[in-house]
Amino acid sequence: MMVIRPICQNDLKSLYRLAEKTGIGFTSLVPDEAILQKKIDGAVRSFAKDNVTKPSNEDYLMVLEDSTTGDIVGTCGVLATVGLDEPFYSYHLGTITHASRELGVHNAVPTLILNNDFTGCSEICTLFLEEDFRHSKNGQLLSKARFMFMAQFPERFTEKVFAEMRGVSDENGVSPLWESLGRHFFSIDFKEADELTGQGNKQFIAELMPNNPVYVNLLPKEARDVLGHVHQNTVPARRLLEQEGFRYENYVDIFDGGPSLEARVQDIRAVRDSRLCLANIGQPKGIGEGSYYLVSNAKVADFRCILIQRSIPPGSAMTLTQEEADSLCIISKEPVRVVELSPYSRG
Repeated sequence: MMVIRPICQNDLKSLYRLAEKTGIGFTSLVPDEAILQKKIDGAVRSFAKDNVTKPSNEDYLMVLEDSTTGDIVGTCGVLATVGLDEPFYSYHLGTITHASRELGVHNAVPTLILNNDFTGCSEICTLFLEEDFRHSKNGQLLSKARFMFMAQFPERFTEKVFAEMRGVSDENGVSPLWESLGRHFFSIDFKEADELTGQGNKQFIAELMPNNPVYVNLLPKEARDVLGHVHQNTVPARRLLEQEGFRYENYVDIFDGGPSLEARVQDIRAVRDSRLCLANIGQPKGIGEGSYYLVSNAKVADFRCILIQRSIPPGSAMTLTQEEADSLCIISKEPVRVVELSPYSRG
């Protein structure tokens, strides 16, 4: 069975193996043992915190584990806030109007404006699934399990949450936007800038990036064409978020132009539609057919989330098999949170 759980100290080697497969542009998971160990330490502390009443610098990093083999095959995370300890930059794609009454000219010109508008917001991040496991709805489980945790513990997150999506680059990691814009101010390769950002070294952005609006029309066509678009490997992740209610509001990454999607937490479908019920342990009816459901426990440090299939919708109680209950670390009559995987998951 595939199980989402908090990352633990023993997962460093597995996390490093996943990081080696992410590629350039995936700044939240870089193959550096010291950085990954720091992320694990932060996540372990975050999940161990009791009585959290408002979000701070918590990092809830989770992994997808195959309970049969014990292998870690994916990871996902939620940052309670960004921009409090170090600046968080993005571009907003807006417009500036130029007009001349004498000439009868009125032009709305698209611009990129450097900003810190996401400072203090929660961010979903670090979504990666091994290629061999991109089937059986594992990607949906990995992405949407975070929303079950947020639904259960809303006090740990801000009202608005966003996701910074990986932008367009080629097989060699060359970003059209970086080559057309960033390189002129930083004089380094996209890969090097990407690595510095992944290491948390972001002060150079403020020091070197222009604070004045960048006129989009002055950029080459190949750079304009990638603004707001995702890397080909990120298309499924974007689609899942948009199904849950996330929207693109014209914010893009300053390096590769990838879009930032955002939503109010309470408007996310899996948060809004999920509900608590009591677990019974036995032999469920209609198991293995019908609709798919996300099921999670109501615990922080021992959070677990799995995917089940039932032909009969759950009521005030949900019957789970002993294996499902064990995977969720619960006993009979404990609360579980349930939501249909998606409106299109039947069959």
